[in-house]
Amino acid sequence: MGKTKRIAALAMLTTLGLVAAACGSDSKSTTATTAPGTTVGGSTTTAAPSGGSTTTAGGSTAPGTTIDGKSIKLGIAFDTGGRGDGTFNDSAARGADKVKTELGATVDELEATTADDRQPNLEQLTSNGNNPIVAVGFAFGDALAKVAPANPNTFYADVDGFFDKAPSNVAFLSFAAEQGSYLVGAAAAMKSKTHHIGFIGGQEIDLIKAFQAGYEAGAKSIDPTIKIDSQYLGAAGDNAAWNSPDKAKEIANGWYKAGADIVYTAAGGSGAGTIAAAVASNAWAIGVDSDQYLTAKPDEQKHILTSMIKRVDSAVYQVTKAYQAGTLKGGVIVYDLKTDGVGYSTSGGYLDDVKAKLEAIKADIISGKIVVPSKMG
Repeated sequence: MGKTKRIAALAMLTTLGLVAAACGSDSKSTTATTAPGTTVGGSTTTAAPSGGSTTTAGGSTAPGTTIDGKSIKLGIAFDTGGRGDGTFNDSAARGADKVKTELGATVDELEATTADDRQPNLEQLTSNGNNPIVAVGFAFGDALAKVAPANPNTFYADVDGFFDKAPSNVAFLSFAAEQGSYLVGAAAAMKSKTHHIGFIGGQEIDLIKAFQAGYEAGAKSIDPTIKIDSQYLGAAGDNAAWNSPDKAKEIANGWYKAGADIVYTAAGGSGAGTIAAAVASNAWAIGVDSDQYLTAKPDEQKHILTSMIKRVDSAVYQVTKAYQAGTLKGGVIVYDLKTDGVGYSTSGGYLDDVKAKLEAIKADIISGKIVVPSKMG
């Protein structure tokens, strides 16, 4: 991605863990829970991406964080898919909605239909007077690297993103998706009747490989001999990977016919295809980012075993709240199991019989007894 580095490179260089997923569609402007855990602008130390220098989540105080009683104008730059994608962008949208209702802020939103929309959208949100502005997805990195230095009095936050030599008015919001994926992987192994499961990723990048690494490690911790199929929908930079439900459906259908009974998909809107395949095959799908059971149709709900939840909503809310309080600082902010920044859903009650075991595993991850890998191999 040029000089932009994906935040996934932080994985395993920090004790908190890292990474997250998915994706982020025509440009349109509108007006927009508490991030439990990590204090935005706190002093938790994390490592910089490989090859970089160590950075601190607190960073240095960003300019423009004093509100002086004025109302907040939050800008949200959605990536492709926008509101309604059922996963990544929708989670950010829920955070924006909470900002509007609980903090009394106005919310200005723009969606990107193509990569060319990202920088203009950030510039438009900036010229509209929004502060802070949250970019939803690592793909905004190159654009943000140009826009943020040119607007030092506007504070920007980038979900999953990173770029070198970032100014103090930029916070990078990262999630230990490998930890949540470990839990749904363990759940899959506990619930699989065929000892055969699968993983479908979006772009084949480190960011998504962390989901796979955690998922496979979690499954093998329960069933060391379990068969795990894996495939990606596109190479790095292939944005179609996030919105290819037909392709995901074809892959999942093949695996279900071959004996797999659970497939986890970390590919944004493409995951809808896996759910459709699960319905057709009377099998299970595992959702990602949001609790996909809650937005699924009744016939689909019967086939969504769980979802790996990434609390982008919490991050959006917490960042805005910290900005309002004048405490938001630049740097890397990590959301993990300890901070309830990631997790798994129990909607539908399909994990009721194994929830106690999963909670015990979760406690071991939080305590450090279990160290979850964020890289394959």
